[in-house]
Amino acid sequence: MELRTLRYFVAVAEELHFGRAATRLHMSQPPLSRAIKQLEADVGTLLLVRSPAGVTLTPVGTVLLDEARALLDHADRVRVRVSAAAGVTTITVGILGDGTDPGVSRLAAAYRRRHPGIEIRVRDADLTDPTCGLRTGVVDVALTRAPFDETALTVRALRSDPVGVVLRADDPLARRDGLRLAELSDRRWFQFPRGTDPVWQAYWNGGLPREGPVVRAVQECLQAVLWNGTVGLAPLGHDLPAELAVVPLTDMAPSRVVAVWNAGDTNPLIRSFVEIATTAYRN
Repeated sequence: MELRTLRYFVAVAEELHFGRAATRLHMSQPPLSRAIKQLEADVGTLLLVRSPAGVTLTPVGTVLLDEARALLDHADRVRVRVSAAAGVTTITVGILGDGTDPGVSRLAAAYRRRHPGIEIRVRDADLTDPTCGLRTGVVDVALTRAPFDETALTVRALRSDPVGVVLRADDPLARRDGLRLAELSDRRWFQFPRGTDPVWQAYWNGGLPREGPVVRAVQECLQAVLWNGTVGLAPLGHDLPAELAVVPLTDMAPSRVVAVWNAGDTNPLIRSFVEIATTAYRN
């Protein structure tokens, strides 16, 4: 069994869907399906039960999933130890937004346990660069939110969060159980500085051109709402000051938490980081 094929199997087994697994692996679905069928032929039995809704693991598939994870973890540790022997002992991580996210805490703890000898440097990024400095080489890997221009980048989805609109608590709309974007068309929205990734700007503006104050950080967004009555979007589930409220948006695509790194970067510390992050954010 090749490690690459085992990675394919683990992705399908964790996603329980060939399409989602193919997206996670950045490949098309037909070669992924062929690789899994060949793996089943090598093992001599079915590993997955296919259905229109997705897949489920057979008892043999469940055993292989545990063993494959262990083998891949060991392979990652070998790569990291070899890199450490060669002098590669540091990884720089860019984080955009809320560093208190439970997923970040679980990831940090798991990475320390797996690689106690690796120094992790963290760069807290502002909202003007959703890739946290990847394109300029400031960081090795970023924990951020999509969408943004993915040219020359590799992106792994970790979690999806519903989005709401942040309002002053005394705003009449703050008493609603849900809102649609069209109901906010006459409001001022916060903006990002000129030159900010247009895909990123368009998402946080609800897909339409808006007008409003320019902000660079999450706290500036909240202050713009508090002082000016500006509306802005934010993932649900974050604590807000008592003077602010968040109302779910019923027609807004979820905000995806992602790990992203430069395409073609073969640094084993990044590979291990992303695999650990995938598990940490799922739990």
